Amino acid sequence: MTISVGDTLPDVTMVKATAEGPQPVQSGEFFAGKKVALFSVPGAFTPTCSAKHLPGFVEKAGELKEKGVDEIVGTAVNDAFVMGAWNSAAGSQDITMLADGNAHFVEAVGLTMDGSGFGMGTRGQRFSMVVNDGVVEQLNVEAPGDFKVSSAEHMLDQL
Repeated sequence: MTISVGDTLPDVTMVKATAEGPQPVQSGEFFAGKKVALFSVPGAFTPTCSAKHLPGFVEKAGELKEKGVDEIVGTAVNDAFVMGAWNSAAGSQDITMLADGNAHFVEAVGLTMDGSGFGMGTRGQRFSMVVNDGVVEQLNVEAPGDFKVSSAEHMLDQL
């Protein structure tokens, strides 16, 4: 079942890319007590994700924070080293990367996709959400191949 607005995020282990190396993070603790703009992409360094999705959140980070967002999080079914490298290459200090290398988060929220036709295996769909104290306030899931409702611009209009 897909997560919905008003649902509490499931508590799963993700991995935060840090300068000291990968650090396990419990999503229940991480999302507690703050407003988070989360975006999920099928994969770091993939065309739309690198050309549009991440750059939009980098560009709009200040505006999102002005509208009450405490933290901006990017996630994908990649390991923490890849997520950290992607943030170093195209992201910013304003983005926290949480790796979902085993797809536990996207499975728990019901937003997986089958990327095996592209040699990618199980991945997360392209989506974004506003999470306030662990509760989903906005959920924006893209149709396959689209990039519209999960953008930073769309999220700004929702805040």
